[in-house]
Amino acid sequence: MLEDMALRNMSPNTQKVYVYAVANFARFFGVSPDKLGLEDIRLYRLHLIERGLKATSINPIVGALRFFYGVTLDRKDIATDIPFARKEDTLPAVLSASEVMQLLEAVSSLKMRVALTTTYAAGLRVSEVVTLMAKDVNSRRMVLHVRQAKGRKDRYTLLSDQLLLILRRYYKISRPQLYLFPGSEPSQPLSTRAVQRACRKAADEAGLGNNVTVHTLRHSFATHLLEQGVDIRVIQQLLGHRHITSTARYAQVATDAIRQIQSPLERLIIDENLAS
Repeated sequence: MLEDMALRNMSPNTQKVYVYAVANFARFFGVSPDKLGLEDIRLYRLHLIERGLKATSINPIVGALRFFYGVTLDRKDIATDIPFARKEDTLPAVLSASEVMQLLEAVSSLKMRVALTTTYAAGLRVSEVVTLMAKDVNSRRMVLHVRQAKGRKDRYTLLSDQLLLILRRYYKISRPQLYLFPGSEPSQPLSTRAVQRACRKAADEAGLGNNVTVHTLRHSFATHLLEQGVDIRVIQQLLGHRHITSTARYAQVATDAIRQIQSPLERLIIDENLAS
């Protein structure tokens, strides 16, 4: 399976997720996964649902099983009969500008605070911010170079004046050698889990509720840009979205933009009797 994924140039993170998912599937039944079939997959999915997993958690597992059966075992008859779970059409969680400040001010660690600030300022995924290198900060062109992001694609996103100032101050204090936000080993990046934990702790201390994650900062970045009137296609490129529909979701939560829209009712001359 590892060779099949490597041949298809799948990202290391996807390979890790897929191997872990198939291993858990096999462990659940206590036998090699190539000895299991559609009925076993159905029972395992019911088990995942009973555990309370949502479609967003189940679908990566489905993707792994479809790949394992369809590619590694060449059992496309099984793979095509493993449907993805239908996702709930929920709105992304978004913080206001003042809530973003509350969150960042509640982070005690300098490294974590700057990492989360960078996430919001540039609209990064957590996996992207931890793998940023010092050389990715281009102060001449005022862009951040995001390397091998989702879909194994490079892209540029914006580097604001404030973020550049913050990063320069951080660099003078921390002196990172390779990764901008190194882990316990200087040659290795900070773990995504560590950043998630720091964000969760800060959200609790700031009283922002249980729905705030690192990805909430990315949602907030996109929504705030929309509210500023930035073209949605520009935001699509900054976020690295393949499809515009992914970016369009933020239009549903851009409340400042919604408030500025005039209802067609306002163009009518309303008789006061209609309201009585």
